[in-house]
Amino acid sequence: MSLGFAKETVRKGLAAHTALGLVCCALLYLICATGTAIVLYEEWQRFEQRDAPEMTAIEPAAVQRGIENVLAVENDRATTTHLFVHMPTDALPRTTITTDTQAFHVDADGTIVMPEENAWSEFLLALHYRLNLPAIYGMTLVGAFGAMIVALSISGIVAHPRIFRDAFRLRARRRDAVATVDWHNRLAVWTLPFALAISLTGAMIGLFYVSGGIVAETAYGGDSEAALAPIFGEEAPQDPASAPVADARPALAHMARAYPEVEPYYVILHDPRTAGQHIQIVGEHPRRLIFGEYYAYGPDGEFHGTTGLADGSIGQQLAASTYNLHFGNYGGLPVKIAYIAFGLALTAVVATGTFIWLNKRARQGRPAPRTRAVWSGFVSGVPIALVTTLLARLLMGNGAPFVALFWGTLALTVAVTLLRVRRDREAASGPALAPAE
Repeated sequence: MSLGFAKETVRKGLAAHTALGLVCCALLYLICATGTAIVLYEEWQRFEQRDAPEMTAIEPAAVQRGIENVLAVENDRATTTHLFVHMPTDALPRTTITTDTQAFHVDADGTIVMPEENAWSEFLLALHYRLNLPAIYGMTLVGAFGAMIVALSISGIVAHPRIFRDAFRLRARRRDAVATVDWHNRLAVWTLPFALAISLTGAMIGLFYVSGGIVAETAYGGDSEAALAPIFGEEAPQDPASAPVADARPALAHMARAYPEVEPYYVILHDPRTAGQHIQIVGEHPRRLIFGEYYAYGPDGEFHGTTGLADGSIGQQLAASTYNLHFGNYGGLPVKIAYIAFGLALTAVVATGTFIWLNKRARQGRPAPRTRAVWSGFVSGVPIALVTTLLARLLMGNGAPFVALFWGTLALTVAVTLLRVRRDREAASGPALAPAE
């Protein structure tokens, strides 16, 4: 049965299909490239604000002073609903206190030193997490691409029965399509466990809004907090009556006594200066993939228990392990270096995959010079645009328009590549011959 579309309709359909496929490949490449860069998220923050105070530890009394100092700064505005104290860690040896509206670095005594200014690092994280789109749409899209990498990895193995047998067969000296195919296949095999782990955890993180929303709607009457409670714990009941600020000192002292092997790296104050305020301490468990365990305390430091991320159900521990496994936040610098190497390889696999498809079209007598130019411009444009935004951060400061600069530079790079290809084609065709007189 033939649908009988006109030739022009078929031509436009093929062009649209090619464009859609190229957009998908481009977004996949962008996600892989930015994911590789964001492995150094803490290091980028330190690079952005090199004069921020650093320390290896901070005393509980200084933490409390820092909390009170930051809340005092906000006396002229509505009290923040949450206050976060980032404790010094090996990767980011700084104490930073964040409210709903601002953040400050404090010194080892709890004195406010300067505002936190890490807009470029946050831009890079948002670009990878959600492609600079609103969270629900961007994260869902990125999660879908994580699932796509899983499908591509598995289908690639099925499509190449000799892929493992030829794992170390690399004809790198050939400067043709064969070398491109070899690099693509070899890098894909060498990074397969990494690609599957990263893509699966990325899909879980990215599709959180969809999966969590479905669970909340079908089992909890649309209550998203109730849906998350079995994993991350319930929110304490609120009491908006005024009260003195909670004291983090006894809570931190209890952590040191009762859990000496746990390393607290976040103090979270919920609903500060209200009668319903309470404290959570996030503690890192050495040699565990979980991002940490929540230790709950009352406003006077009385211990209320843990959430169960470290010793609860398998589902809880699995959910708490996805973030570190995805971003390489375990094992220190050696693991980060490995993640960067594997991430670069995975990015190259995506880039060469599209070039292989373009080479195949050319061999079949269907070259696509404009599509190749767009892809070449995009592949080179992403790192150029990232470097441009970083230079803007250094030259223009924390308020540089990173999103506009990135996408503008990327579009300009693609346009320049297209113009160069067009100019080269016109030059190759030569000037038209004038008729003899």
